[in-house]
Formats: sequence, structure tokens, C-alpha cells
Amino acid sequence: MDSLCLDIETSLCLTPSEPDLSVSGDFGEFMLSRLSQSKRPDHKHLCAVIDELSKALAEGNHSRTPVAYFAATCSSLDSLLSASNEEEPPLDVIHPHVVILSLVFPKVSAGVLKRNGLALRLVLSVLRLISATPECLIAALKCLVHLLGNEIFEAHSTLLNLVTHSDGKVRKLANSCLRDVLQKSRGTKACQSVSGNIAELFQKYLDLAHKSEAPSAEGARGAQQVLYLLSTLKECLALMSKKHIATVIEGFKMLMITRDAFITRPVIDSVNALCLSPTSEVPVEALAEVLYHAAGLFSAPETSADAMTSTARLLKVGMMRAFSLNRDICVVKLPSVFNGLKDIIASEHEEAIFAATDALKSLIHSCIDESLIREGVNGIRNSNLDVKSSPTVIEKLCSTVENLLDYKYHAVWDMAFQVVSTMFNKLGEDSSYFMRKTLEDLSDMQDLPDEGFPYRKQLHECVGSALGAMGPETFLNIVRLNLEVSDLSEVNVWLFPILKQYTVGGRLSFFTETVFRMVETMSQKAQQLKLQGLTAASRSVDSLVYSLWALLPSFCNYPVDTVEIFEDLGRILCGALQTQAETRGIICTSLNILIQQNKEVVEGKDVPVSDASPALVRARTRYDSHNATANLKVIRSCAPKLLDVLSKIFHESGKDDGGSLQSAIGNLASIAEKKTVSKLLFKTLRELLMATKTAIAEDESSASGMDVDNTADKNSSSNLRARLFDLLVSLLPGLDGQEVDTVFSSLKPAMQDPKGQIQKKAYKVLSVILKGSDGFVSKNLEELLELMHNICHVSAKRHKLDCLYFLLAYASKTDDLKVRKDIISSFLPEVILALKEVNKKTRSRAYNVLVQIGHAYADEENGGDNEKLHGYFNMVVGCLAGEKPQMISAAVKGVARLTYEFSDLIASAYNLLPSTFLLLQRKNKEITKANLGLLKVLVAKSPVEGLHANLKSMVEGLLKWPEGTKNLFKAKVRLLLEMLIKKCGTEAVKSVMPEEHMKLLTNIRKVKERKERKYAAGSEMSRSQHSKETSSKASRWNDTKIFSDFADEDEDSDGDYMDEESHGRNKAHSLLKSKASALRSKKHPRQSHLEVDESEDEPLDLMDRYKTRSALRSSELGKRKADSDEEAEFDAEGRLIIYEGERSKRKEMSDADSDAKSSKGSRFSVNSSRKNQKRLKTSESGYAYTGKEYASKKASGDLKRKDKLEPYAYWPLDRKMMSRRPDQRAVAVRGMSSVVKLTKRLEGKSATEALATAKFKKFKKNGQKKSAGKKKSK
Repeated sequence: MDSLCLDIETSLCLTPSEPDLSVSGDFGEFMLSRLSQSKRPDHKHLCAVIDELSKALAEGNHSRTPVAYFAATCSSLDSLLSASNEEEPPLDVIHPHVVILSLVFPKVSAGVLKRNGLALRLVLSVLRLISATPECLIAALKCLVHLLGNEIFEAHSTLLNLVTHSDGKVRKLANSCLRDVLQKSRGTKACQSVSGNIAELFQKYLDLAHKSEAPSAEGARGAQQVLYLLSTLKECLALMSKKHIATVIEGFKMLMITRDAFITRPVIDSVNALCLSPTSEVPVEALAEVLYHAAGLFSAPETSADAMTSTARLLKVGMMRAFSLNRDICVVKLPSVFNGLKDIIASEHEEAIFAATDALKSLIHSCIDESLIREGVNGIRNSNLDVKSSPTVIEKLCSTVENLLDYKYHAVWDMAFQVVSTMFNKLGEDSSYFMRKTLEDLSDMQDLPDEGFPYRKQLHECVGSALGAMGPETFLNIVRLNLEVSDLSEVNVWLFPILKQYTVGGRLSFFTETVFRMVETMSQKAQQLKLQGLTAASRSVDSLVYSLWALLPSFCNYPVDTVEIFEDLGRILCGALQTQAETRGIICTSLNILIQQNKEVVEGKDVPVSDASPALVRARTRYDSHNATANLKVIRSCAPKLLDVLSKIFHESGKDDGGSLQSAIGNLASIAEKKTVSKLLFKTLRELLMATKTAIAEDESSASGMDVDNTADKNSSSNLRARLFDLLVSLLPGLDGQEVDTVFSSLKPAMQDPKGQIQKKAYKVLSVILKGSDGFVSKNLEELLELMHNICHVSAKRHKLDCLYFLLAYASKTDDLKVRKDIISSFLPEVILALKEVNKKTRSRAYNVLVQIGHAYADEENGGDNEKLHGYFNMVVGCLAGEKPQMISAAVKGVARLTYEFSDLIASAYNLLPSTFLLLQRKNKEITKANLGLLKVLVAKSPVEGLHANLKSMVEGLLKWPEGTKNLFKAKVRLLLEMLIKKCGTEAVKSVMPEEHMKLLTNIRKVKERKERKYAAGSEMSRSQHSKETSSKASRWNDTKIFSDFADEDEDSDGDYMDEESHGRNKAHSLLKSKASALRSKKHPRQSHLEVDESEDEPLDLMDRYKTRSALRSSELGKRKADSDEEAEFDAEGRLIIYEGERSKRKEMSDADSDAKSSKGSRFSVNSSRKNQKRLKTSESGYAYTGKEYASKKASGDLKRKDKLEPYAYWPLDRKMMSRRPDQRAVAVRGMSSVVKLTKRLEGKSATEALATAKFKKFKKNGQKKSAGKKKSK
């Protein structure tokens, strides 16, 4: 039966339209208006009491406010309690008074409530009534909540009696009140007294339950009271004093021994709350003992997942708290805690496994310190000196972690690898003392087959953690590459990617002394194999040599001995650059890494370390500005030789893959001495001058006036000049202002050269100069303006746009209005016209320049503001006054791009709508496409309010088309209307739609409803895929889709033109399947990732880890078995074995099949009509086993082969069996039935006897006749 107070509160729930009772309102009237219609006796009794109180207040001429009712109720209740001396007052009278007080208290101020202590005395008197019902106690406790304060210490004894009450709601409220008492008396003697009473009560009931030897009523009562008190301690333990917390925890140890989940779970929750409270006074010794018992508590397999999860979390929080308070006590218990968490990981409960893994990782981070590691290292060193000692704590912990790699834990190796990686990262270089055996076990796991080991990636990450912790030198001493073996298949090539990715903070001396020696040895071996004629084996060894060289960039990642070893390394690198062309990219990358990292440290740049590995963080912390400066100094001493070698290679090579040579020269030039860079610069300029003179002489001697340039010849004058300009770009970081001016002077004739290649390089050099020098524009403004007025080659347009950006950005900051006007009026139209360029890179660069100039005008830090941005926007709009359609459409595109980028310009863009609709009336396809793209941007970027204000004009303008152009952009207009409907709603668009176009709106609505029905009827997987596609769409600028032709639009786009990639689109007509792709699709058909045996109609339980993993393994095993027939074969020397005959026929058949299955409607299948394709699909049966291995070369029939089955054949499955047409299915089934009948007749006979039978000859003869008849009919 619900309490009366709860019913009253439920009936008083106000609707949003009903006002709450004010402080000065009539409480009695308010209550009676809500309870007068109730027929419940307790409600009627309550109304009667309220009515009596109202009459009493009216007689005394008092107001009927909540304060008045509070006083009247207290007076009435006091008289009732005082009237009965020995006997308790009638509860049916007391209860309504207490309910009224619980409803009035929230409306009365705290000062009035606590005045004279009358209210508190009355509430406590009610709580002490023996005959009080749970409903009465709940109402009294709700009153007590408002009376709690520092002076209510006397209430705790009453509350202690109620925390073991039989009613759960009473206990809950009593616990809450007791917690508030402890909270408000924290740090006082009252808190000590209350804590002592709680601990004494807990110990009393604990002894009562423990001392009752046989099951008795007294023992059961004591056990029940203990359970009730555990709930109280969960809320109050953290607020008690340290002395009494220790007493309670001693009792917890006794309870933990019982191993009863009903008892241990509240104990764990109480201790967990104690450890999580930052202000609690924790007795470390008692806590460590409880955690020790908890660690060995849940090793039994029948333990519940919830209990194991809570235990793992307690061990994590408790040990971290204990370690922060007393390290020595905590360290002793760590091995036991690690063993307990290891047992939890071995369980089958996923949540408990994750909790235990997280606990182990956290404890490794928090509780293993440097002193613990040093103690273990000293212990191992002493054991090597034959000094006997017991294992240290860290050795025990590492042994526990190593045990996680046992086969017992194979189902959770992915979690075990995380723990092992954490231990490696924590121990760092000292892990070689403790984790050597662990690394060997990890290396052995690499040999496990993929079918039973799905954690290959996690294994390599774990091995990478070991490499980062130990360093490559120690790592390769434990896990060897085995390059010295004669059989190359035994080389541990799987280590190369790990070494390349995870090596950081190593020693360059190890590379020069050990790895480079391996390179020399393997290179000699490759030469010997080549001389022996073993070309394939020689190439395999060469690949190993390249893999060894590929480790150099990793060794240059924060090395520790750059100062000592770089001179020797520089000599090695110079020799390799000159003799081994394939290593040049690797060497350049290594130099770039080495220089850039040291420059960042010297310049004080903050390197983000949030996602960095612990090994990288350790290596980065070893670098300071002093070390980095010393490193750059030694690299600077080697820079002349390196620059000389690299420049010669760059000058002679003719190509620079990936720009590696250029970047290396640039980085070396940025740190080299000025005289070194100046010497190389003037040498380059002399060569450039000579090459220019040679080119001029060749042009003058040429008989033809045509622009002929042999660009295929790398030594031609044009290519030579282009390479020299690229070399100038690389040298710019090391040049001073005067040298930059010299380079600029050499660019002027090149920028007017008739050859596009030379112009492109010259503009590129100029753009780099402008980017790297802030004052260069103002210093050379006149010359730059003169140069930029020249018409450039189309191939140089992109780099010229880069130069124009710096000029326009300078104009945005200058105070000279004349200069600003001249620059903008001269070059802004050129940038806008570049938006129409055919080349995509040039067009994209023009859009970027337009936006970057806008940001320069809006940059408040550099003198920009919103007003200047609008002025710049108006300049772009002014280009709409151009005469040619190309200029008008380009200006509209520029307006659209700026509107898309800057939301502040949307209102200004709306002012252009009348001009936009006028331009739509012009019969020019180019202008129309641009204006429709602008409307798309406005609809997509505008808020709904702005669209509603301009909705009528937009809809009417879209539907007014001149004759002859209406059908060209129908799809675009429809798309815009769909976007408007999506943002503004169907009714809003319908209200402004002209009557003659209502059919279009109706059609859009029907198509939308049809799609929604189709989507609703789809499978759950398709809906999930659809949600992923729609949620992954990112709005970004894509001018190709915004201003595309109507034929390029997809009717389902719904405004996805902003996306860089088109997600979720199925354009079957645009997917051109080649023969190779058809073979791949046939060979690897689409199938589910999980192949599950659901023969019993039981779906896969994804919560069951074993079933899920077995399903994954079975799918991988099936996939590998299916592909095993197609694996390539190699002989002993590594040469590929190619079979002729069966496999070639199979390939031909697959090719023919892929041709037959070309995509429907493909424009490349010109020679095959739809009818022929259909005939091919329904008649071909695909690949069938021919039994060729049993064929006889001398006679017809089959032969028996040794160690093989007897000759056999089978009827291939026919696609016609899956056809919807009954006649085709009948033909297929008829053929199958005839084979089955014939097989039964020939059962027990050999293939030769079967072929000799008359029945089979007749069957075969009939088949030949049928095939001959088909040929004649053709």
C-alpha cells in the first residue's frame, strides 16, 4: 500500500498551465481544491484535519499562509503528543498532521522552521513512536530533511534505529538523513561520536550474526541487520572518522571471507565509495588487507560477471588510493592484486575482462615507480653475481604479465597484448632485464597460423612497444633478423615494418656499425647470386638490402648520438647518394627528419604529444635547445659536401621523385653557412645564364618560327633551365635579402619567355619569394605590378595566382587608397576569370585565393573588419557588369564562393536575387548554370528565417523560364525546389507556388513518399547503412557539383553537392567494370563477414564472445580455403611457376564470363545487344571440373591414377535452375534427373565399363545430335 504522503504529492503534480502555491497563498484552499473530490478515506481524513485547522485560523483572525498552517499544525501536534502521558496518541490523528507538515515545510523559511526547536522536537517524537507506520515515518523523515543542521546531533540516535527498519523507503530516507548529519558535522566531536555509534552498531550486529553457531532466529536477524547496515555504510563510510573507518573495514575483512555475493558486493561498493571520495580519511593498512582479500575472492568460474567487474574496478581505485597514501604498504600487496586481475581476465565475461585489463594498465602506470624498477634491476645484477635473493616485486609483476601470453588466455590475447605493451612502455630501457622472455614469446607467436590467430595486428603493435622501450639494438639482440641463413624464407622479414614504424630515440652508431655492415654483406651476397645466374634470388636479396636502408629515417628520429656519429654517417650517405640511386629518396627523407626536428626544438615549437607513443615522448624529452643546437652545428659542418653531392645529382638526374632532393637541399640550405649557400647560388645563376644564352641561340638558329622544345630530352635547354629554377627554389631558405633580389632579377626575363615550362618555373620561384619575405612586395611593388600585367602561359596560371594573392593581400592592408584601387581593379578580374579555367588545380587555386583575400579583409588583428569584407564583396559583385558571358558567370561563381565561406555575406547576397532572376532569363547556358549554383548556396547556407522572407521571389523566379531553355535545367530546378521543401516545409512552398506548377509539387511529394516507403520496407542492414552514409556527409566546397550540368545531377542528391565525395550513390551507368574487376568480383563474391551455422533457426548471439570469434574464424578459414587454389607457386630459386593448359583455360573461361557479365547498359559493350547478354547469362553454366588429369594421351576414356580417386565427373549447376521461368527450370532439372538415373544404373562399374555400355553410348549419341541440330539451326 502506497504511503499517504506519496499519494498526496502525486495528486498535487501541477500541469504547465496550473500555478504553484505562492508563499502567501491559502494553503488550505489549495489542498482542499485538489483532494476534495477524492473518495479515499485517508484523503478525506486529511481534508477534515485541514478544514479544522482552517476554522481555527479563521477564528483567530489569522492569515491562511503556509507559515500560519505550519504554526497551527505544530501547535495541534504538540497538544496531541503532550496529552498522552504513557499511552501513544492515536496514529490516525498523528499521521495527517505529519503529512501536512511535510507539505508545508518547503514553503517555510529555514529560520522559521528551526525557531525554538519545536518542529525538530515534534518530528523526533513522531520518529520514536513504536506504533508509527512506514508511511508516517516517511513523512516525518521528509520533514527532518529540512531541519538538519549543526545543532541536530541528538537526531542521529533516532536515525540509527531507522537504518535497520524493515521498510526499504524508510531505510533509504534514514540513510540520506544520516549522511547529511555526518556531512554537516564533519571535523567536529559530534562527527566522531556519530561515527563511533555507527561502527559500534555494525560490530554489534556482525558479532550477533557470527557467534550464532547454528541457524537461529537471532543469527538470521543479525545477518539481516548487517545487510541493512552495509547499505548505510555505502553512503556514510567516506564521511566517518579515520579511526572508526578502520574498525568497519576490519569487519569487512570478516565478511569477505564468506565469499557470498550478497554480502561481498555491498562491501565492495562501500570500499569503492570510500576510495573515490577525495576528502575521506582512509586507513591504508586496513584498506590494503581488504583489497588483498578481494583479489583472491573471484577466481572461481561460477562467479557472476557483475561481481568480477566491480571487484576489478575496486582493485584499481583502491590500490591507486593506497599507493598515494603509503607506497610501501601498497607495493607489498601488488603481486596478489595482479594475480587476482589476471584470474578475472581468464573469465568468459566481456565486461569483467575489459575492467580487469583497464585496472592492470592503470596500476602499471600509477603504482610502478622508478625506485621499484631500480630495486628489481639491482636484484637481477646481484643474481648474476651468484648472490642468492628472492624475486623482487617488479619481477613478480612482470612474471604475472608474461603469464597472460599462455595458451590459457588465447581467447583474450588482444587484451593481454595491451597489458604487455603498457608494461613495456612503463619499464622503458629496463624492460630488457625483466621482459626478455616475454619478447621471445611474442616473437614465437608470429609463427601461429592465421586461421587460429586473429590478433596479428595487435601482436605487431605489442612487439612495436617492446622495440620502442628497449631500443633497436637490444631488441635485435633478442629477436634476430636471421639475414645470415641460406634459405631466404627463414628471414624474419615481418620485423622490417615494425622496425620502420616504432624505432625512435635509437643510436645512429648502431646503424653505421651494424645495419650498414648488414647492407654490405647482403649486397655482396646479391652480387654472388647474380653471377651464379640466380636472378630471382639475387632480386630477393636486393629487396632485403632496400629494407635495411629503409630503416635509416627511423634511426634519424630523435637519435641520441648525432653529435658523435654524424660526420661518419655523412661520409656514408655521400657515397651511397653517388653510387646507389635507389636509396636517394630514403637518405633525403632521413636528412629532412633530422634537420626539421632539431630546428623545431631550437625555435621552441610545441610538438603535439597527445597521441604520441611513450617511446616518442621519452625521446622528445631528451632533446633540449642545447642538444639541438649542437646537433645542427655538426650537421652544418657536413652541409657543404652534402649540398654539393645533392645539387650535382639534382642537376644530372632529370627527375626528382616526390621532391625529396629539393626538400633535402632546402633544409640543408636553411642551416648551412651563408658563404656555402651563396657559392652554390651564384654557381646556379651562372649555369642558368649559360643555359638561357644557349636557348636563345637555338631559337635564333632555328629556321622555323614555331615554339619547338624537345621536352623529352632531359639535357635540353628548357629542361635544364627548369631544373635550375627548381634548384633556386630549394636554395631560397638560406638566402639573405640581397641574394633574393639577385634571384628576382634573374626571374624577369624568364617570366616573359615564350615557353610555358620556363614561365611556370619562374612564377613558382616568385611565389615562394613572396611567401617567405614580408617586406618584399612593398620594396618591389612597381616592378611586381609591371610583371603581373604581362599575359602568362596557361600552364603558369596557377603559380601566377599565388603571386596575385600576395599583391591583393598587400592592397587590403595598405592605407594608400590609390594603390589599393589600382591593384584591385587590375588583378581581381583576372582572379575571377580564373574560376572558369579548365585545369582543376588552377580553378581550385583561384577559389582559394578569392577566399584568402576575403579572410585578409576580415582579419581584425591586421586591421581588417566586417566593413572591409563587405567592400571586397561589392568589388566582386561589380564584375557582374562585364559584357562577356564568361566574365558574368565567373563573377557569379565568385559571389557564390564568398557567400559559402562567410555567413555575414548571406544578407548581401540576397540583395542580388533580382539580378539573379534577370540573368536567368538570358538564353545563355553558362550564365544560367552559375546563377543556379548561387541559388543552391543560398538555400544550403541560409537560415530558415531568411529563406522564408525570400521564399516567394525565389520560387517564382525559378519557375519563370524563357522559351527554349526550360528543359535544359529541369533537374536543377527540381533539386532546388526539393531543398526548399526540406528546409522550409511543404506547406510554406505550396503557399507561394503558382497554380500552374502545382503538379510538380505533387510529383515531388509522391516521389519522396515512395522513397520513404521503400526505405521503411528495407532490411535493418540497409537502414543502418543508409544512416551511416547520411551521417558521414561533410559539407565542403565542390564547385564541380555546384555548377555542374543537369545531366551530372543525381535526383537523390538532396543538396549533397557540397560533399567532396559522393556517399551512398549508386550510378550503375557510370561504373565501368573491366575484365580484371569482373574476375575479382567473381572470385571474391560479396558475402557476410560472419558465416554462422543457423540450421536450428537460432540467430547469432553477438554478446557471446566465443560464438562470435568462432564465426569470424570460420569465415576467415573458408575464405582462405576458397582462395587456396589461386595462390601463385614458386620454385626453389624464387621463380614464378606458370601452368599452361588447365589454368589458362580456366582464365579464358573466366574472361569470357566476365565479358558476358558486363554492366547493364554499359556503353562499352557495343557489339552485344541486351538480348545476347541475356542469352549468355541464362545459358552459361560457369566453370566446371573437367577431369583432365584422368585423360589418356593415347586413347579415349579415363585412366586410373596412383594415389587418386577413381575417375569421376559431375553435372555443373546451371543458372537456369534459379530462373523464374518454369520452362527453363524444367530443362535444367530434366538434365539433372537424367544424370542421376544414369549414375544409378552405372553404380559399381569402372569408368571404362560405363563408357562401353549401350545406354551411355545412346545417351551420348543423342546429346551429340542435339548439339549438331543447334549448329545447323544457327
